Amino acid sequence: MRATIIHGAGDVRIETVPDPVILEPTDAIVRIVRACICGSDLHPFHNKPAGSDPRAIGHEFIGVVEDTGSAVRTVSRGDFVIAPFVWSDGTCEFCREGLFTSCLHGGDWGDENVGGGQGEATRVPQADGTLIPVPGITEDSELLPSLLTLSDVYGTGYHAAITAGVRPGETVVVIGDGAVGLLAVLSAKQLGAEKIILMGRHEARTNLGREFGATDVVSARGEEGIAQVRELSGGHGAHRVLEAVGFLPAYEQALGVVRPGGAISRVGVPQYVEAPAGRVLFRPNVTLTGGVAPVRKYIDTLLPLVLDGTVNPGRVFDMTVSIEDVPSGYVAMDERRALKVLVKP
Repeated sequence: MRATIIHGAGDVRIETVPDPVILEPTDAIVRIVRACICGSDLHPFHNKPAGSDPRAIGHEFIGVVEDTGSAVRTVSRGDFVIAPFVWSDGTCEFCREGLFTSCLHGGDWGDENVGGGQGEATRVPQADGTLIPVPGITEDSELLPSLLTLSDVYGTGYHAAITAGVRPGETVVVIGDGAVGLLAVLSAKQLGAEKIILMGRHEARTNLGREFGATDVVSARGEEGIAQVRELSGGHGAHRVLEAVGFLPAYEQALGVVRPGGAISRVGVPQYVEAPAGRVLFRPNVTLTGGVAPVRKYIDTLLPLVLDGTVNPGRVFDMTVSIEDVPSGYVAMDERRALKVLVKP
């Protein structure tokens, strides 16, 4: 079968690899119907050392179960399924607490003998704890892009809003106009935020952010951007700040726009080690939260809204490529010519 393999920074290749097979009785094999490229995939695309071990890449996919191990009970051959961006057993103490990303027996797509999500099929360990069946969905459904966002970016944006504690009537700032940032806007709107200020610089993206619920857009960065947000929020700053970028300047902007007693939720994968905290957060009683989103926890809440058409998060996809053209999709996202690339194997 064909799959996406990353060899080093800027070196993404489509290769023929062995078909996945059942290795454990808890496994399933899923034929991938739709996948995509994530903004976090660009980090190894920028930074993976040359000469390091090649690795299957991709962690967002939906598909059809082709085979199951003897111990699998919750999905069957032919089921249409959503795969969260990590696999988990669903039964360990952390999974029972809803923290599926810390599963004691879980792992990441692309791990050895597992496979990635940007290919024609993959082995799914812990299938009962990982896969979510969606009855009635066909491979030509117009809902496929929106269902795919439940694998990661919609759940991650929702995680930002939930962990920040967004409540009705509040002012929320979203930093970043990538797919996660735009779906954080949508999530803040769903939770009742009254004023949603989107900090972003790409007009096509911020226009979509307005359609998702942003009331204001601030394109300026640094002190100028902070001043504009504070003016829009009555001078005191925002109750909740959702940081969906992961770079230090974005976090510093979050510190500049949050109000005393407010909360900052970081869901952009941090590309820095040290960051201001200490008294910067302590004196104004600011809460710092967020982290890797346990998206499986949120799928039961968000899936009905996708199925009944209440929301259409799949609008974040603005380019579609075949499996053979995935490398060009990486370049398009890296050059900001695409917001988020959908892959149709």
